[in-house]
Amino acid sequence: MVTCTSCGKPIAPGSESTKFLCPNCGEMQIKRDGKCRKFGRLYKCPKCSFQGP
Repeated sequence: MVTCTSCGKPIAPGSESTKFLCPNCGEMQIKRDGKCRKFGRLYKCPKCSFQGP
């Protein structure tokens, strides 16, 4: 199962989540659940350590 990059919790299929490539390195896919998106919780790229809201 896919997990949220911000909080590490599993992301259920069909939930209000998003996925995108890291804006810094463009290589790693960042996945965020609806709550982390809504509250602007930080995420950290596992490859380049870029942090963003």
